[in-house]
Amino acid sequence: MRAFEEIEAALEDEEFQSALSKASLGTQAKVEEVLRSRPELLALAEEVREIKRAAIARLDELLEQAMNSLRAVRATPHLAETAEEAREIVGKLIGRGKLVVLSKSMAAAEVGLRPYLEAMGNEVWETDLGELLIQLEGTKPMHTITPAVHMSRRRAVELLEKAGAKVEGESIESAVRAAREFLRGKIVRAQAGITGANALAADTGAIVTVENESNVRLVSSLPPLHIALVPVDKVVPTLMDAIKVAMVQSAFAGLYPPTYINVISGPSSTADIERTRVYGAQGPVEQHVVFIDNGRTAARKGALAEQLYCIRCGRCQYECPVWIHTANRWGGPVYGGPMGLVWTAITYDANEAAKLSFLCLGCGRCDEACPVGIPLSRLIRELKAYAMRDLK
Repeated sequence: MRAFEEIEAALEDEEFQSALSKASLGTQAKVEEVLRSRPELLALAEEVREIKRAAIARLDELLEQAMNSLRAVRATPHLAETAEEAREIVGKLIGRGKLVVLSKSMAAAEVGLRPYLEAMGNEVWETDLGELLIQLEGTKPMHTITPAVHMSRRRAVELLEKAGAKVEGESIESAVRAAREFLRGKIVRAQAGITGANALAADTGAIVTVENESNVRLVSSLPPLHIALVPVDKVVPTLMDAIKVAMVQSAFAGLYPPTYINVISGPSSTADIERTRVYGAQGPVEQHVVFIDNGRTAARKGALAEQLYCIRCGRCQYECPVWIHTANRWGGPVYGGPMGLVWTAITYDANEAAKLSFLCLGCGRCDEACPVGIPLSRLIRELKAYAMRDLK
């Protein structure tokens, strides 16, 4: 199994281990500091768990409401039952020979969107710095929030220079400046921008994203076409619910307070002439939201249903004694770590997730770390039991 070969290679890579260890310990300390200084965030996390539990219980109703709300704000909703359908929908919207920019989106990685669009003849660029480095390295994200967590500054500079960015010196600051200049022209000239979503409010159709780099704002506001990829489990009842999800995700990722929380409700518009609303002002003329199922609806009725409460903060990964040595080499082709095993089972292949689950130590640290109380160790035991049943 190729996944085990990748894990073994990661364990033998000294630079990989050094960078990963440094990032893991540093992030653990940041999250602990945030939660110690802001105890109200723990109460908010409990509230978000209930928001997610209630939303998943009435997902069909909320999804229909969300699609109607999107139409009301002049956005166009789509529902993709599979990863293939999601790719095809986006491919038809964009066409061929376009310049496309993406913000960080695990949903885009889940459905294999970038290579699909590139195969159609489009020029596609990741705009999150970590995702850009991953694209240049030709690998996959090593963490949900910090995709290049395994990478040293030396390696980052090397990749940027190879791509044509002008890095002056070897400091992290110079690498960030070089990436800014490298990407800015591409974002300005892009004909389509693709983002994910931290949550989507069914009552308004509002997409909520949280970030620190400001690339999500640029990608969603400068190109004439904005496409948002939204897994169906990210739909919540209200706009306030969606903002609460974003706040908790940011806090438990150790990035609190976030630099930006964005609320996007339809394409750009103006009513400055005779109070007549016209769509297509300085921002996108057209907005599409692609809801992605890809196994999630079926999972609601199974033993892994509580995974759908996940807000993708990635804290379980940093707390996992296996992940801090393997990163996302362990967990599946896209998602990694404790959460990754279960997401792999839901969205990709339960058999692969079950085989990889035996590397889990069963220590339960992921359970303690999860802000919305997902019993990850129990869900992973379900995967182990699934594998054992298959062996019998």
